[in-house]
Amino acid sequence: MESWSIDWGSSEAPAGYILRRAPSAEWTAGRPFGLDVEAAIVQAARAGGVLAPVVVAVLAPADDLGEGYLMERVEAEVAPATILAQASPTLIEDIAREEARIHQLPVDALPPQIPVMDTQEALAELKARFISYGADRPIIALAIRWLEDHLPTPATPALVHGDFRMGNIMATPAGLAAVLDWELAHIGDAHEDLAFGCMTVWRFGQIDRPAFGLADLDRYFAAYEAAGGGPVDRARFQFWLVYRTLWWALGCLQMGAFWRSGIDRSFERTVIARRTSENELDLLMLLEGEASAADRAAPLPPSAPPLPPASGETSAAEILSAMRDWLESDLKPKSAGRDKFMVVMAMNALGMIERELTQPAPATDAALAGALLAGEASLATPGLLPRLRRMALDKLANDVPKYAALAKARSLWEPPHD
Repeated sequence: MESWSIDWGSSEAPAGYILRRAPSAEWTAGRPFGLDVEAAIVQAARAGGVLAPVVVAVLAPADDLGEGYLMERVEAEVAPATILAQASPTLIEDIAREEARIHQLPVDALPPQIPVMDTQEALAELKARFISYGADRPIIALAIRWLEDHLPTPATPALVHGDFRMGNIMATPAGLAAVLDWELAHIGDAHEDLAFGCMTVWRFGQIDRPAFGLADLDRYFAAYEAAGGGPVDRARFQFWLVYRTLWWALGCLQMGAFWRSGIDRSFERTVIARRTSENELDLLMLLEGEASAADRAAPLPPSAPPLPPASGETSAAEILSAMRDWLESDLKPKSAGRDKFMVVMAMNALGMIERELTQPAPATDAALAGALLAGEASLATPGLLPRLRRMALDKLANDVPKYAALAKARSLWEPPHD
């Protein structure tokens, strides 16, 4: 979506607004609801006491601006790293309070176009997508089968924000200022919201603080219940933590499918597709308790051996390394804004390919994935956990070596030897 910041009025009393707009009619095609309904959800949340933006207008066809709505601008920080660095001591309580308010909104007071999520059907759709992408990633297959075996009973229907995490909230050093991005809202299980912001990838490096990178889960759950949210079911929370991690793993794979199909040929899609390995590591860390104590303590198999160093003419990996050095030394210092972001992304992509050419890291095994999906293999299978651990570590080391959970997993799975 596009976000336009607008100043209007006299210099003595200017007013700030944000226009949230779809870049084209095709962009919203196939979505459960349009931006007019999204605006109505934001308005209903605001009326129910949630710190949602104030909607002042919804675009009409006569405006000739497409689909979107105008909000009063909130002056606060949105960058997760900055929020976490200067967080209010009670920000996790603010977050829990807003989630409780969202989940207490009367369902019958919401727009009727909001979709109702059936968990079993949604999981079946994720499984079908995985199969359409080749069904060859064993850790993803493991997660799908685990979710099928641990499907919870239907929950009391509640409004679920659907994307409540760092990156979609605004904050100041005094506390939470606004809850943004309501496009994934639906009626479902409140535990889905509770879990989503606790995914490792949304903690932005603060992996030892599982609640939004801010606090421990006990404090978070206590604050949610004290604010009027229902009792937190730990097993249901765990289901949704695995489910949403799987959901994002498939979302990353989908980026590659978008690029291949021509729907979106942007460079960013190809790079984000490689973030699947972040989620695979996270899924394995969430599920490894299902393995035997012997397998959890077992040493890992060795990595695939690196390819021999090149001699004579420069290798493909060496050329990529030279290109990466040139981008860093020549283009990056001269770039700003989005151009600088794209240069850094290009550097990351070149490094990814260079590592892959010198140290192969297999991540696919269709036969094993099929056995896991069918329940013919599981973490109870002797020797499987060490094999999956090695696969996850090596693939992520190739794709996103700076991912914070990688160092954590290595410290747990590859202890130093005397």
